[in-house]
Amino acid sequence: MAVKKNMDLKKCPMPSQDPMVRNRNFDEVALGYTLEMAVGEARRCLSCPKKPCVSACPVQIDIPAFIERVANEDIEGAYAILSASSALPAVCGRVCPQESQCEGKCVRGVKGESVAIGRLERFVADWHREHSGQLPVKPAQNGHKVAVIGAGPSGLTCAGDLAKLGYAVTVFEALHVAGGVLVYGIPEFRLPKEIVRREIEGLKAMGVEILTNMVIGKVLTIDELFEDMGYEAVYIASGAGLPRFMGIPGESLKGVYSANEYLTRINLMKAYREGSKTPIMKSRCVAVVGGGNVAMDAARSAKRLGADEVYIVYRRGMAELPARAEEVEHAIEEGIIFKTLTNPTQVLGDENGFVRGMTCVEMELGEPDSSGRRRPVVKEGSEFTLDVDTMIMSIGTSPNPLIRSTTPGLETNRWGCIVTNGDDGLTSREGVYAGGDAVTGAATVILAMGAGKNAAKAIDAYIKSK
Repeated sequence: MAVKKNMDLKKCPMPSQDPMVRNRNFDEVALGYTLEMAVGEARRCLSCPKKPCVSACPVQIDIPAFIERVANEDIEGAYAILSASSALPAVCGRVCPQESQCEGKCVRGVKGESVAIGRLERFVADWHREHSGQLPVKPAQNGHKVAVIGAGPSGLTCAGDLAKLGYAVTVFEALHVAGGVLVYGIPEFRLPKEIVRREIEGLKAMGVEILTNMVIGKVLTIDELFEDMGYEAVYIASGAGLPRFMGIPGESLKGVYSANEYLTRINLMKAYREGSKTPIMKSRCVAVVGGGNVAMDAARSAKRLGADEVYIVYRRGMAELPARAEEVEHAIEEGIIFKTLTNPTQVLGDENGFVRGMTCVEMELGEPDSSGRRRPVVKEGSEFTLDVDTMIMSIGTSPNPLIRSTTPGLETNRWGCIVTNGDDGLTSREGVYAGGDAVTGAATVILAMGAGKNAAKAIDAYIKSK
């Protein structure tokens, strides 16, 4: 049924907690659309016949089709379209960088703001969970077995797509809960863990088996999955959880964390709760080194834990920050202080081995480097000391070497990432596929999910060809 288009140039704002309230709690920041808001926003979509937004979606959701259902107030119909392509729509609606993907291609963005595709995806997934909650039906089994290593977004997506095709899929997860970066890395205020749990319940209803505390390379090897357990293909989606440090003096002092450890203690171990068995030190002044989404998550978490001042220390300028614009905006609203064009040179300690400050130098941008960004260079005579008692390193991660060191013939590159032959994720080992951060290094949730979808198609074709 045709509906009257909404030609407003701006998207419907997302209701959210007041910044000075939310920066002291871990409740979700964005409150979500009402039905009226969602329908009004959906009617801004022009239903372009060429669907440029779809071409920019790593999991190829039929975006105009699901939005049209919302515009007609058929929310369950919209959910059916979403869930046909995405195993984790409630997650993607919250954490995907839509502004650089689907919304970045939206025609409405030429003369105004793009359609709020991510907010509509979140609304639809939440509506289904709250009003229907019906779990998927387990498909008929085809008699074939596939193992997936890692219960993060890439592994869960691959498992879900294979389960829809009738495969018996077992996911081996090293941690004690499934979800990967969705549960240990992304804070509760951006992605409530109950939402992740409900998405995973849907996969289990389709027959996906998830085994936790299973460290592949220690408990079992990939060779044993094939030879002793009868799996016909393996998908490695073990992520990139090994943190990097700068190698500057003082990094071993008490009060220096990797962002991975800091966020894992908070998100997975609930260190912010009174009486937590995995506490985290109470900080007065915190410096987070880095400018990506993980750095924003760590800084905003530190503020919620009670720090008086939290700095983002980044060696390039505000324009070069790799974090999502929305995350930077939220951080600024919550009182995070940005010290850009700044680089640490040493962590200073007291007589008891605790952080008492760090020395930094000011930077200026020179000629572009190999990444195309202007290279930061030190400004002579600019050294100063920043008064902090906690330092969080958020300068990237790499894959854990355990799987590659226990899997003969598995080719990796100089960064420790698994080498594949392209979009299908096939590695140098027959029947072994890989994707997500284990292949690319740290990237986005939706790109990892796209890799999982591609690998599921390739694994299906491989097993059928045997």
